[in-house]
Amino acid sequence: MRFCHAIIRILRWRPVDIRLLLFIFLQRLLGDQLLHMWQLIITMKKTIIIGTRGSKLALWQTNWVKQQIQQGFPELKVEIVTIKTTGDMITDRPLAAVGGKGLFVKEIEKALLESSIDIAVHSMKDMPGDLPDGLEIGAIPERENPFDVLISKDNLRLDQLPKGARVGTSSLRRASQIKHARPDIETASIRGNLDTRLKKLAAGEFDATLLAAAGLHRLGMKEKISQYLDEDIMLPAVGQGALCIESREGDGELAPILAFLNHPETNTVVTAERAFLKRLEGSCHIPVACFGRLENDQVVLTGVVASENGETVIKEVVTGNAANVKQTGIDLAETLLSRGADKILENLNS
Repeated sequence: MRFCHAIIRILRWRPVDIRLLLFIFLQRLLGDQLLHMWQLIITMKKTIIIGTRGSKLALWQTNWVKQQIQQGFPELKVEIVTIKTTGDMITDRPLAAVGGKGLFVKEIEKALLESSIDIAVHSMKDMPGDLPDGLEIGAIPERENPFDVLISKDNLRLDQLPKGARVGTSSLRRASQIKHARPDIETASIRGNLDTRLKKLAAGEFDATLLAAAGLHRLGMKEKISQYLDEDIMLPAVGQGALCIESREGDGELAPILAFLNHPETNTVVTAERAFLKRLEGSCHIPVACFGRLENDQVVLTGVVASENGETVIKEVVTGNAANVKQTGIDLAETLLSRGADKILENLNS
């Protein structure tokens, strides 16, 4: 797909007679795929409006997507619109206590459905298992580091934290797994953007906090990290480290752009992870984790469902054909449900 796109870009800037001869030759060589891409690109929108949250990380991610589009399609104008979401407005309590799904995406999705924006850029881990009718995940760019990290006051690792250390996190997934690894640790809710959380840590409100490695990498703050937590300690959230480019279903004008932004390998494993989440009817605010990797033509998928207090952690690994990754995600969810995950989720919702 990117090869065809590159050829079409060459064709667009040649004299008409040379362009026609090149197109006829390449169309015979490459067939209908080139012709289809040509038809899409010549009818493509001239201005793309991207919707996003207004946080520093969200804007970094959206500007990165903007730069990618402009590199691939320099003739396009790209604009960014910031939209405040329900999750941004609730800062006085844990989001898990609020309930509901898609707290960081609903208002942006509304703008997308109303066609006031063309695409939306989200953190994939914020996306619920089900999307509104009329919307789809149009592209998933290459994933950043998917794991969680520990940031501590004195740069201590997890096993070096003092007994009874106070760790700030608003994620039930992180809290349950960290308490399973260190039952003596006390977890407490911490809200706010990355800078706010680091200031609370520096002020002594917490001994440590847990964050996604991807956000720190993107914002150039790797030096803050005390320890990367591998999947044996803390399995990441579904889609963590990946971006979600959400679009309207069947929007042919955007097809070349979405194809250009998409990273097939990341798309494959994240699709498997999301199928797992959807079968559990989950959101990013429940103690559920899943992480996939490609090994040859197989997807290796690891899933976790944990009790809120961390006493019970049900973990399973399944392997499936990369050609049918959704079924692999469903199979993993079914296995965990049969081992008692259904009871954990029922207790959580009661």
